[in-house]
Amino acid sequence: MGNVELSEKIRNLLEKNNIHFKEVDHDPSTDCFSSASARGESLKIGGKTILFKDKSDYRLFVLSAALQVDSNKVRKILNSQKLRFATGQELMEKIGVEKGALPPFGRDILPFDLYLDKSILENERLAFNAGLLTKSFIINVSDYLRVVSPNICSFSKTFDT
Repeated sequence: MGNVELSEKIRNLLEKNNIHFKEVDHDPSTDCFSSASARGESLKIGGKTILFKDKSDYRLFVLSAALQVDSNKVRKILNSQKLRFATGQELMEKIGVEKGALPPFGRDILPFDLYLDKSILENERLAFNAGLLTKSFIINVSDYLRVVSPNICSFSKTFDT
């Protein structure tokens, strides 16, 4: 699935469920800071989506872009000793996206279980790259929760200083 098709699939899901969203086209943004700046939004409402690989499978984890993922907490959630980030090559092979363009949708769009950090629930809105480094969608968190079936847990930490 190419990037544009993934973006269209997300748009169709939102429209089918009568979810109002803001679409922002911007210069390519490969990290959370440049994405937030390009969207003109707070870093905090950004949804950082990470694909993890453990012994058995790949899984998606979404947290506020203002935070870091705590790999130890993820290991405990998955009851897994071996855990790693999916490589750029795996993101391209499995989903057809570049690092930074992975959207926060599990089995409703992508074939992976979805884990949502509680930090997402602290915001009214969620902003994310929609399969492309040049396109973002911004939706209400309450609407997002209507169309995804996440495992809600806690796996974030503040940035090390």
